[in-house]
Amino acid sequence: MLNNLTTNFIGRLRCRDEAAWFELWETFGPVIRAQLSKWGKGRIGSETVRDLSQETLAALSNSIDTYDPSRGARFSTWLLAIAKHTLGDEIDRRMALKRGRGVKALNLEESWMYADHPGARSPDGEYEASVFRAKVEAAIRMVERNCDFTDFSIYRMRVLENVSGKDVAQRLGTSEPTVSRRLSKVRDMVRERLCEVIATYSFTEEEHAEAERNGLALNPTNADDALFDEAIAEIYHTQQALRRQDQASMME
Repeated sequence: MLNNLTTNFIGRLRCRDEAAWFELWETFGPVIRAQLSKWGKGRIGSETVRDLSQETLAALSNSIDTYDPSRGARFSTWLLAIAKHTLGDEIDRRMALKRGRGVKALNLEESWMYADHPGARSPDGEYEASVFRAKVEAAIRMVERNCDFTDFSIYRMRVLENVSGKDVAQRLGTSEPTVSRRLSKVRDMVRERLCEVIATYSFTEEEHAEAERNGLALNPTNADDALFDEAIAEIYHTQQALRRQDQASMME
């Protein structure tokens, strides 16, 4: 079944809560645009990709009523199904215009996304990884917005920029133990927010287990902290590269 965080978020989308729409757009917009560009293979421009990615996110809230969680569709697969629909609809419309006739809008065929459907197919691994990285980035962004500035600066330098504890202490005029203490505080916040984000944007148990599979222990021992920081940094920088590519495309 859908959990309370997911249900509440979808409810906000249905009520046209602007903050909820911005959150969804901010988190998954670059992933969807990258996927649409990949599928378009040069047949659609960056402006159309932007429009279609907005339509994909809008269609999510309209189609969620038909989702059956007992059949095992992932949140990422749901986004993918709707993105495929919006792209296919646009290409069919353009082909019809070339032929000089109209085209009827396609009905969203959702059944293939379920694991028990004969035509079920799995999204490619890179797409799934991109969706997960977007969730991690969203958690980091939430922490940055609500965290003490100095605390997050320490976290950024130590984890995201790989600056030594000694150098961070010297830059801030404080001690290494203080740096370690404040780093630990922010790390705990990142874990908490990551749990919330995964719960919000997950439909299946498999998705809830993604963090552990990606080296992000959410119920850690002290020995897990270094591995957690390393995994967070790698995911963060990969996602930032996607955002830079996305921003360059939007500037075209």
